[in-house]
Order: sequence, then C-alpha cells, then structure tokens
Amino acid sequence: MENTENIALVVGATGITGSNLAEELLAQGWKTYGLSRNPNNSIEGLLPVKADLLDEQNLMEALKDLSPTHVYFTTWMRNDTEEENIRINSMLVRNLLNVLSPKKSVQHVALVTGLKHYLGPFEAYVKEGKLPETPVREEHPRLPLPNFYYAQEDEIYKASERDGFTWSIHRPHTVVGYAVGNLMNIGATLAVYASICKETGRKFIWPGSEAQWNGVSDVTDAGILAKQLVWASTTESAKNQAFNITNGDIFRWKWLWKRLADWFGVESEGFNGTIRPLEKEIENNQKIWKAIAEKNNLKETNLDRLSSAWHTDLDLGRPLEVMCDLSKSRKLGFTAYKSTEDSFIEVFKRLRAENIIP
Repeated sequence: MENTENIALVVGATGITGSNLAEELLAQGWKTYGLSRNPNNSIEGLLPVKADLLDEQNLMEALKDLSPTHVYFTTWMRNDTEEENIRINSMLVRNLLNVLSPKKSVQHVALVTGLKHYLGPFEAYVKEGKLPETPVREEHPRLPLPNFYYAQEDEIYKASERDGFTWSIHRPHTVVGYAVGNLMNIGATLAVYASICKETGRKFIWPGSEAQWNGVSDVTDAGILAKQLVWASTTESAKNQAFNITNGDIFRWKWLWKRLADWFGVESEGFNGTIRPLEKEIENNQKIWKAIAEKNNLKETNLDRLSSAWHTDLDLGRPLEVMCDLSKSRKLGFTAYKSTEDSFIEVFKRLRAENIIP
C-alpha cells in the first residue's frame, strides 16, 4: 500500500543510516528517493538521485522534478580539522534546503548527528581533565567548542524559520547495521577483524580503554534509528525536538566481546592495561585479507573498503563509560527495542550471506 501523501528524500542513501532508513520507509509504503554522489541500486523500490551537495547548480538540476515532503539528512564528510568539518558539513545542509526552499513542499526535516554533541572531541576533555556527565540527556547544554553538529543544527533551525517546516534531531550512539562500503560501521570492522584472527590463529584483542571495557555502554541498531526517524517525522508531539536513540538495552563490552569472539570461533582477550588500537593491529593485514578473500571467493578484496578501524578505535577508546538516557522519546510513545547482541550477530550473518566475510 503506497503512502501517496508522503514523499521522502533520504540524503546519504548509500550509508548505513540512510540505506536502513530507505528500507524502513519503503516497507511503510512511502515513495522514497535516495540522494547520493554515487547511487547504487541495491535497494528495491528506492528511486536514485545522483547529486553533489557541494554544488548548488548540480543539486538544482538533480532535484528539479522532485518536491519531497520529508527530508532525512543522514550524511557528513570527514575533513582534517573541525573548522573544515563545520564549513563543509553546514554547506551540505544549507545548499540542499536552499534548493528545496522555492518548492514549498517540505513539511519536516530530520537530521542525524551523534553523541559528539555531548562529548565533544576527546582532546577537549583530556585537556580539561573533566569528563562529560553520563548518561547523556537531550537537555545538556552545547559545549563551548567548535562542533559541526551544532553548525548543521543551526542551518536547519534557520531554514525552518524561513520555510515553516518542522524538524527533529537524532543522536545515536555507535551505529550497528549492514551497509556495504560504508566507513562508519563497527559491525563490518569487527567481523573483518575476527575473520583475520580466525585465519591467522590470533586472539581477538580488545582495542579500547579500560573505562569502555568495564563500564556500561549502549549502541544504536540502524533499524531502530530508522524507526525513530520515521516516528518523529510523523508524530505531532515529537516535532521540533532532539532525541537520543539507542537499542534500549545496556551492556558491558567485557561481556559482549567474548560473545562476539565465540560466534566466530576465536579466542578473545580483554583489556590488559594498555589501549591496543585496532587500526594498528590490522594496518598490515591487506595481504592477509586479499588471500582470505581469494580463497573464499569473497566480494571485496580491499580491506580498507570494509574496515573503518579508526572510527571503531574512537568509539572504544573513550576514557569514560558512555550511555544515553532514552526517557524523552519513551515518554512520547517511541518504544522500539533491540538486543545489542542480536544487532551484531544479524550483521555478521548478513555479511556472511552476502559473501563479504568467509
């Protein structure tokens, strides 16, 4: 049953968040367009839009026949400095909303950011010597630091005043889910690492901090995030608000790490007094991965296209335990829940089924 009133534009449709959101919208009967620089046709029913958000002319051309009612902004570009992150990532949002403005079709804009909203860059709290307060709550004030999330939010607030649409901001913790070629994916990164451990007889070594190993944590399944995005954009009481979003369970990595290792049939090793970054652990494994891929006829022989160890290291290396308070969306009626162990194992199973890991 197609939902004829609602026309969704998912910005960043090839990413982990965007692709899971597109699948959710299509399942709910929405007409759904997926904007990206290099669209892929892996999602049945998704209407691809090839466009460069940094080029306003190109955007105008790409969107000329399109009048979306709901815009979901799920993408960002990594730059060398936060100043450059702010300049580029605010431009992505601004250009898109400027191009859509004359159409007067947009009713709601949702933006996905993350916990860096509350935590800021690691250097900041290491230098200050005082850690952010957890669990993080939406009412926490902005930090007095440059942060591209704030810049993106401000673009949405400005355009919302100008064009009269409602908005929602979504702040997931580490996102777990399936999306090929997406760099922000702890699930794929750990699956590749475990597969290398299995092949070489190495131990599955915890790469992070003591605080993360022993502390309470949570993560966000991409499917749960997708459900919250659709819910907030169609629920009156949820509009013009920011929401944390995680699976709804909590865990300690020292418990989960062994469970993940067991699934792959490898031996796990926990925190041993020092941080042992995963990026360093697998940086010289390109040849090993190529051999594994060739032996098992895998789809991707390039390790760098599957693993984003740098990002996993950032998440697992934090010097504090981090978890989210979910009361705000719960009180308004958002009750979706997922077991985190299931989140990871579903990703591993799908990676195996799609011939990406052995």
